[in-house]
Amino acid sequence: MFRTLTLTSAIALSVAFTPAMAANEAPSTVDATYVAESATTALAPGEKIENLFTKNTTQQFILQKLTDRVYFFQSSFYGTVFYVGEEGVLVIDALEGSAEALQAAVAQVTDLPITALVYSHDHADHIADAGKLIEANPDLRVIATEGTVELMERLGSNLPRPTEVVSTETNTITFEDLTIRVVPLDAEAHAHDHAAFVLEGTGVVHVPDVINPDQPPFWSFAGADSYLGYRDLIAQIDGLKWDYLSGGHGNVGSRDDIAFYNRFLDDLEAAVGEALGTIAFGSTVEDPSQLNGHTAYLSTWIDAVGDYATDKLRPEYGEYYGFEYSTPKNAEMVGMYMFSYR
Repeated sequence: MFRTLTLTSAIALSVAFTPAMAANEAPSTVDATYVAESATTALAPGEKIENLFTKNTTQQFILQKLTDRVYFFQSSFYGTVFYVGEEGVLVIDALEGSAEALQAAVAQVTDLPITALVYSHDHADHIADAGKLIEANPDLRVIATEGTVELMERLGSNLPRPTEVVSTETNTITFEDLTIRVVPLDAEAHAHDHAAFVLEGTGVVHVPDVINPDQPPFWSFAGADSYLGYRDLIAQIDGLKWDYLSGGHGNVGSRDDIAFYNRFLDDLEAAVGEALGTIAFGSTVEDPSQLNGHTAYLSTWIDAVGDYATDKLRPEYGEYYGFEYSTPKNAEMVGMYMFSYR
């Protein structure tokens, strides 16, 4: 566990101290229809917010209405959703460095206070501003799964502990007239306490750090420990009932994003398979007499596998968001998976 400056803080600081910049927005991976950001006009399923990268580098936050009571929020490339009830507001995740922006976004659509906070999983970049939200909303309910509570205790988390624990018998959260169905994710590719949160009756699901809509998979598959189980997560999310996907990063997601991920992963696995059959193990070490250990055999080889697969995919996918920065590492992870499990 890192207790110092995190990636979110670093991004937020760089945005805060960098002059407003124009960005060349990457083309859509799903041929999306882009619309202007709006806190009053609901996004239709399948539509996406225009100029999202530029907005993240030039605005304090992005706020988009999804349904009558559900809103999509994003700041410094981190996103979530909140639900406006009759007496208060429920927020999923206290994104690090974004408490003030979140409060301001909520204030744009309601005078009601934030009365409930749900932890999606015990990764500090998604929940580190809980203390600030509690300070601003003293009677705040803080809700988490048993898995998250156990992980926080085991790792000695310095973040506020939940005031309520989701029962594994029901796996539901009740907030006024809203029921949130908690779906534990079967694979631990990203987090040991990972779950999807289905806002029943709204068509919205929040499941961070698996799918970044309108982008190829993020570097290291968004912080996954390995490629093992990653596609199982995609399938499990696809099996849930939803119209809008809040992926924690990226744009608002749709079923088209699931289809793109499956196609991209098929092609990535094929490219890596070709690399494994082309680049012989050991061929990337020119002079073994210059080594003092065998580590170079694997490290240089898997680097070459990643580069080969990335080159193979570039003609079709190279213009997409973050391709050059994410794909080599992702190809290496797929390479190690396919090399290990034969």
